[in-house]
Amino acid sequence: MKRTAKIAPSLLAADFGNLDKDVKMVEDSQATWHHLDVMDGVFVPNISYGTPVVKAIRKAAKKPLDAHLMIVKPERYIDMFADLGVDNLTVHYEACPHLHRTLQAIRDTGMKAGIALNPHTPVSLLENSLEGADLICIMSVNPGFGGQSFIPNTYEKVRELRSMIDDKGLDTLIEIDGGVTLQNTAKLLEAGADVLVAGSFVFNSEDPEATIARMASVEVY
Repeated sequence: MKRTAKIAPSLLAADFGNLDKDVKMVEDSQATWHHLDVMDGVFVPNISYGTPVVKAIRKAAKKPLDAHLMIVKPERYIDMFADLGVDNLTVHYEACPHLHRTLQAIRDTGMKAGIALNPHTPVSLLENSLEGADLICIMSVNPGFGGQSFIPNTYEKVRELRSMIDDKGLDTLIEIDGGVTLQNTAKLLEAGADVLVAGSFVFNSEDPEATIARMASVEVY
């Protein structure tokens, strides 16, 4: 059975002077989701964008919004992101001392709940959390900045996580965020990934829409 990836271009790498144009490009492309990287300058060293930008993106986008919160105390903002029309809300394992409660609160709003793991965090720590999540985001770079190089041990983490999910009979999606290119798309799919986030690789390419199409067309069996 052939498998292809859902592609989620990260709008962090878009042209914010012409955001409508880049959102429309993603809408017209073979991408599945818009990926939104929200950074607070505390959990990660960088600051990205806040609610006014998310609101503007939601107004221009019909495809689902996949928001990745790289912030401290993300539970404070769950209702706000639900009100903004976000479809998937991912919080970091490392930022949530009461992870189960936070995931349930996300699901209670009708959004899908995701857990993100930093590169140093083993997937084994998710053993008691998988049932509460619709999505696991494996960070394949250190969070906080775009344009970083892919960390190779990500493949092994994905394989281990895929085994955990399958053993439990769950349909939790595995998302990869950071350093994703056409060069590692097939290998990530083979390891068990479902969703690939790509920012710089897409938006810095000569033809972003064609780049998305090439990534979406990669098949493994």
